[in-house]
Amino acid sequence: MYYRLSLLLLLITGFLACRREDPPPPPIIISPELQKAESFLDKQNDPAFYYLNKVATASKDSLQIAIAYNEMAVIQSDAGDYFGAQESLSMSLRFLDHRNEKHYKCLASDYNELGVASIKLQHYTVAPGYFDLALRFSNDHKFRLAINNNKALAYQRMNNYPEALKIYSKILPQTARKKTYARILTNMAISKWRHHPDYNPLGELLRALKIRRDEKDLWGLSASFAHLAEYYTQSRPDSALFYAKAMHEAARQIGSPDDELEALGYLIRLSEPKAAKAFFGKYQQLNDSLVNARRAAGNQFALIRYDVERNQTENLKLQKDNAEKKYQLVVRNVLLIGGLVVLLILMIVARMRYNKWKKRKELEKQEAILETRRKASKDVHDSLSNDIYLLMKRIKHDEVLDRSWLQSHTELVYKRSRNISYEILADTDEFFPARIGDLLKSFGTENTKVLVVGNEQALWQRVGAEAKLELKYVLQEMMVNMQKHSRAANVVVKFEAKGDTCHITYIDDGIGIEPGTVHQNGLTNTGTRINSIRGRIIFGANEGKGLRIDISFPFA
Repeated sequence: MYYRLSLLLLLITGFLACRREDPPPPPIIISPELQKAESFLDKQNDPAFYYLNKVATASKDSLQIAIAYNEMAVIQSDAGDYFGAQESLSMSLRFLDHRNEKHYKCLASDYNELGVASIKLQHYTVAPGYFDLALRFSNDHKFRLAINNNKALAYQRMNNYPEALKIYSKILPQTARKKTYARILTNMAISKWRHHPDYNPLGELLRALKIRRDEKDLWGLSASFAHLAEYYTQSRPDSALFYAKAMHEAARQIGSPDDELEALGYLIRLSEPKAAKAFFGKYQQLNDSLVNARRAAGNQFALIRYDVERNQTENLKLQKDNAEKKYQLVVRNVLLIGGLVVLLILMIVARMRYNKWKKRKELEKQEAILETRRKASKDVHDSLSNDIYLLMKRIKHDEVLDRSWLQSHTELVYKRSRNISYEILADTDEFFPARIGDLLKSFGTENTKVLVVGNEQALWQRVGAEAKLELKYVLQEMMVNMQKHSRAANVVVKFEAKGDTCHITYIDDGIGIEPGTVHQNGLTNTGTRINSIRGRIIFGANEGKGLRIDISFPFA
């Protein structure tokens, strides 16, 4: 259903498509690292990601850096790491100039991939905006058709069929490539049928199916079989079952676990109970393995980035040492004095900036505390003072105290005081992701790198105020423990939502927890805090070496 084109291929074909009367474009100089990464794409994604990351962190060409991040995002998206893909695309956009025409193709690809990732994450309402930006920067006819098809698919997923059909009707006559024509024809037929259930899309669906068979388009055949199974489910279950089996076979041939899961879903609903039970077992097994594979992929990409950064840091240090030795033979004394002066200036500037930043953060923190106290004081005065005064007066002066009135009034005062405490806790919601990010990254040092993944506002909006407060102290205790004991060079903290549960994964490459270690008060308090939000925490060894901590708790 989605359409992608390698960005390098898009750049090359875009230059070849120039009109003859135009002046010849400048040659495209692709670095050896980028060429090597391209040779691994769609074959071995780990080495491809490794070399792309080397380009992104070492190249001095902003366009090639942006291309590398774009290709990394495609690899992450294909592996199911959509949040990681969005992060890489955001990095790519930082190196692009919206006013530079040489950057337009990469800009178009970035925005198209952001739209695709938004659809995958079911953020359908924001996807069309990304596709509009992609269209703004693309003048490649084939790619514009693909972007419009993706935009129409976003409207289809929103059940906005009129807008989807408007786009499909416009781009279908412009499509010459048979595979693309069949894709758009199928999507348009399904949109018409879902919008008007009396409409019969069978002729168009079968026509698209024939084109895909003639073109030997296995991915397209899988999609056609899925739509035919959906269409026949109510009217002819036997035909629906036939196409569901065909989709399952096609999905296995192309190695698409997502399509295979969809096919198994149809087979479970359409088969006899005994067969459905067997299909359900396969569905569970495949779904579990897919979830684990995507979780491992996200961690693997993070570790690959760490490996590249560590190797490049070591290489740069070695190059710097060699250069300094050679240079010292010529102007040793001048270099020594100049280096000391520069170092001293840098230290003074860094110290001044750090003190300024620290002072600003402290003032912001104090202002937030004062504002919370002022609000609490006002709420206590307005909501509780009069009620407590009435309670005291009745207790003091009533000769016969009405116990039922006393109980109900006391309970009312308790509820109001509890509500005020919740309102105070709610003050921690604003800018919470930024504060958590600052807290975690503040433990990074010259010897320890801290990477935070998935720390998004959308996730924290689902977490209750009390849980946020507890998690802040839990994460702080974990990072303090890391800094004191782990000797880790790399630390990854990943946040992700899975259904109604929030998962937090901590990984480092330090010395881990030695067998027989007794948890001190800090870790004991951490377990108590996690229990208070109905969660659980698991300590274990990371792959190879180090420590892994898994925290999970239900959303509020």
